[in-house]
Amino acid sequence: MATGIANIYARDAVAMANAQRGLNEQSGNRFLLGLGVSHKPLVSDMRGHSYGRPVPTMRAYLDVLDPALAGPGRVDVHNERFRVHNPLDITDLAPTPVLLAALGPAMLRLAGERTGGTILWMADERAIGSHVVPHITRAAEAAGRPAPRIVAGVPVCLCRDEEVDAAVARTNRILAEAEVSPNYQRLLDRGDARGVGDILAAGSESAVEKRLRAFADAGATDVSVRVVPIGENRDELIASLHRTRALLASLAASLQ
Repeated sequence: MATGIANIYARDAVAMANAQRGLNEQSGNRFLLGLGVSHKPLVSDMRGHSYGRPVPTMRAYLDVLDPALAGPGRVDVHNERFRVHNPLDITDLAPTPVLLAALGPAMLRLAGERTGGTILWMADERAIGSHVVPHITRAAEAAGRPAPRIVAGVPVCLCRDEEVDAAVARTNRILAEAEVSPNYQRLLDRGDARGVGDILAAGSESAVEKRLRAFADAGATDVSVRVVPIGENRDELIASLHRTRALLASLAASLQ
């Protein structure tokens, strides 16, 4: 599958629907449209939008996006956030699954009620099994929707056992910036991980496979991987990247 997570404050819903069609075509109709409300500093400080009611804003955005994706025809929506009157001229249209970057209970309920699932980051196995799965699954069932997709975001590094600590340290160094977000902090509090390095699947082939299967056992239906290469120089980093990618390619079929 091909995935993308877009900040809804950065592009209106009609423009988003038009953009995803090209991406869907390029990916052979395997594109998943991920939507998120991002984080307060990126929305309020950088773009000047109010971040006070992210869940109602996402709900209002979906009110516009749903008919824009359904086409052909006009999009006429009046809700608490948007006033949209837009004619669409669409002929060939492949369905595009929509998933939300849903982390908290209210957004997870919205994802279950209105979309195909959620795309996660900073969620370990316990957070997925005890928090994400119950909220989104109950909402989907109540809405009469199919079982939701739950995409776990997992950093991965294939390495020797004695290199695991170095892989964790590098993961914390290059990916820890997101941990300062209150949204991610609250999600970390739902699990056992204290930082992104604790979510890393690292070590031998069997160790990486075991950790990825643990996410599946917790309820993740898909895994979105962020490869974390290690090494002392550029050549070693590239070699590490290729080794990890090769392992993931070999595991892809067995983990489906």
